[in-house]
Amino acid sequence: MTVEIRPVAAHELGEAGDVTLAAYRTLPGQVLSDAYAADLRDVAARTTGATVLVAVEGDRVLGCATLVTDPASAWSESLAPGEVGVRMLGVAPEARGRGVGTALVEACLGRGRAAGATRAVLHSTASMTAAHRIYERAGFRRAPERDVVLSPGFRLMAFTLDLG
Repeated sequence: MTVEIRPVAAHELGEAGDVTLAAYRTLPGQVLSDAYAADLRDVAARTTGATVLVAVEGDRVLGCATLVTDPASAWSESLAPGEVGVRMLGVAPEARGRGVGTALVEACLGRGRAAGATRAVLHSTASMTAAHRIYERAGFRRAPERDVVLSPGFRLMAFTLDLG
């Protein structure tokens, strides 16, 4: 069966949230606050101010990613004009290794280019090593000057990709 990447449908919001949260809960050493777990699960909220893409096979959601194209969006994480952000990428644990994460990243980049963006930005944690490999294969490079320290010992690592 083929995996389709497209905007999330209303009837998939709950499943997409469950998949995203399940993906983050499998990360080694990752401790999710109740507030962030709720944000990961609340796909409906992200559809206001961002585009939520899902990877679907048949009637099953395998992965989810949020694309932010507006720097004024509440989901932007300090985007500059001309930048798009990729956020909250998650792949169902049982679907990993099938190219779902790569397909979601490529779809986000394609939509970013179509929107006229010149750069893509995303943040990741040190434990997300499989995601880092996807980002590096797509051409992203570390941008430590854009890292965000949320609390002592917890850093969001920035990655950027010029889309020109």
